[in-house]
Amino acid sequence: MIYSNMYGYDYLKAEKLTYGLFFLSAVGHNAIIQLCYRKDGLINMGKKHLSSVHVSHHKNTAACASEVMPIPDIVKISMSQHIGAPCKPLVAKGDYVKVGQKIGDTDAFVSAPIHSSVSGTVTGIEQARSAAGGYDTLVVIEPDKKQEISEEVQIPEEPKDLAEFVADVRKAGIVGLGGAAFPTSIKFNPKNLDDVHYLVVNAAECEPYITSDHRTMLEDTEDLIRGCQLIMKYDGLDHGYIAIEDNKPDAIEHINKALKEHGIDNIETFSLQANYPKGAERVLVYEIFGKVMNAGVLPADMGCILDNVNTVTKVGHYFRTGVPLIAKKLTVDGDAVKEPKNVIVPIGTLVHDVIDYCGGYKEEPRKILMGGPMMGRAIPTDEMPIVKNNNAILAFSKEKAQVKMETACINCGRCHQACPFDLIPTALADAYERHDAQALFDLDVNQCMNCGSCSYICPAHRPLAFMNTLGKSIVKEAGIK
Repeated sequence: MIYSNMYGYDYLKAEKLTYGLFFLSAVGHNAIIQLCYRKDGLINMGKKHLSSVHVSHHKNTAACASEVMPIPDIVKISMSQHIGAPCKPLVAKGDYVKVGQKIGDTDAFVSAPIHSSVSGTVTGIEQARSAAGGYDTLVVIEPDKKQEISEEVQIPEEPKDLAEFVADVRKAGIVGLGGAAFPTSIKFNPKNLDDVHYLVVNAAECEPYITSDHRTMLEDTEDLIRGCQLIMKYDGLDHGYIAIEDNKPDAIEHINKALKEHGIDNIETFSLQANYPKGAERVLVYEIFGKVMNAGVLPADMGCILDNVNTVTKVGHYFRTGVPLIAKKLTVDGDAVKEPKNVIVPIGTLVHDVIDYCGGYKEEPRKILMGGPMMGRAIPTDEMPIVKNNNAILAFSKEKAQVKMETACINCGRCHQACPFDLIPTALADAYERHDAQALFDLDVNQCMNCGSCSYICPAHRPLAFMNTLGKSIVKEAGIK
């Protein structure tokens, strides 16, 4: 079966191969013909590093110590702050709540409880549009500014085994704080635990502007190390890696010094190239272990538990203090913000209150992002609340946020060269525009992790990553597996 398109790519399906790909790309004055056979997903191409792009770092707040924001006049705490089933409110209008009190939970397996970040009175339960486009249930609380600690907040006893450790992690409401918000208790209890030997702490922070992970490494080092040791102890792991991009030499030096002072030799820092997207878990697994991790495969299947640096730090913090996940360290930046800084805010704080604490807007923002410019989500209003996995609020002016006009593909091949997994974004875009589900599937659209490298590097400003997202939906609707 042959798939052809106007750009000169031919996709051949053979008996013993998933497909063969002949790709003609122009590099300088030379033409390179690449023949790449794939069988059962991606293959190790013998590269030392996966392909990446250099994005301007804009780490403007790297030297800004985190500031604790005062308690706002209102918080709206979402019941959907993790992948999986949303929580049900455990409080009602008129109830008085305290800091750390559990206010939302569910019996669903893939879930994590939610706690109050303030003390005060519940003024209502409402529905509101989320950053993901759906509707969330919000518990609205008017703080009394006393910050009374709930009787539920107790330093946990030392767990006797993995089951108790996992139960405590769930009780703390800890989820992945690097973006996906997967319940951490599930990640710490893989089905193939006997095959898991390593801990990987993702401290790459490869997104431009964001420095909250950087500040965590400098400011909460003891909790980070404690979190690593707890995870390794109860999961029986042999060695730990704290993977940090080499544009944060002070963090690498600081953690190395702390590990040496504690006499810890089974945890080490791992220096990554400061290119994007080194913080993607599938890229990290390749960079550290040289293993290709296909879409749908879990880190545990690759022999490791992989978690964000703030997640691991929160584990250490919870077992030291008993305080569940109720506050978030954020980077607030962008050319529309008067005073960019790193702040620690109560979960449920409205975005505009965070911006006001940072001096307000220099000018009316054209775009506000939750997260970074590569993979963050644009939000329609600054009335939205901070949730557990927010790591940044970026506000950009009309000039900075202007979307450049899309032009015709010039067949330069840069998108293919930038893709960590050697996908052909132009061919995928072509198949998407034809709504050709079979071609999308054969071209491995499901291997795309939507890092946005192809869109970023494209001189024609084509929304290639977005088309891949839509292409996955076409494959799913067609029922092709």
